[in-house]
Amino acid sequence: MRQVKTMKTMLAITGLAVLASLPASAEEQPIIKCEDAVTQSDMTLCAVQEHEAADKALNEQWPKTKKAIADWDAALDADQRGGVDALMKAQRAWIQYRDAHCDVEGFSVRGGTLEPAIIELCLAEVTRKRTVELDELIKGFGN
Repeated sequence: MRQVKTMKTMLAITGLAVLASLPASAEEQPIIKCEDAVTQSDMTLCAVQEHEAADKALNEQWPKTKKAIADWDAALDADQRGGVDALMKAQRAWIQYRDAHCDVEGFSVRGGTLEPAIIELCLAEVTRKRTVELDELIKGFGN
């Protein structure tokens, strides 16, 4: 448990360092070609951006999936409903899985400067997969 707190603290510090190094306005923001990133700070920043993009897509998919399941639930008899509750339970469990899984992946470079980038890339990949799962779930409900 202490290692998880330490890792989260390290990620927070790295995140603050990255934020502190960013320009104050969008006009000043340097253009980083992530495919050409060579410095660790650039690689970490690109990984953070990748995770943010994946998280945005997930957050766009989530209400669609929740609505489809809620609509399905509404068509059932009251004693058969529970799809939305099951979805919420699954999402909470997925968040715990995502965070723990990516913490483990970070151990491949434990204590190194690459660790935050590895964790962010993992978070992005797992989040992209979850977004696909949520979309496919809708198809299972006939939408």
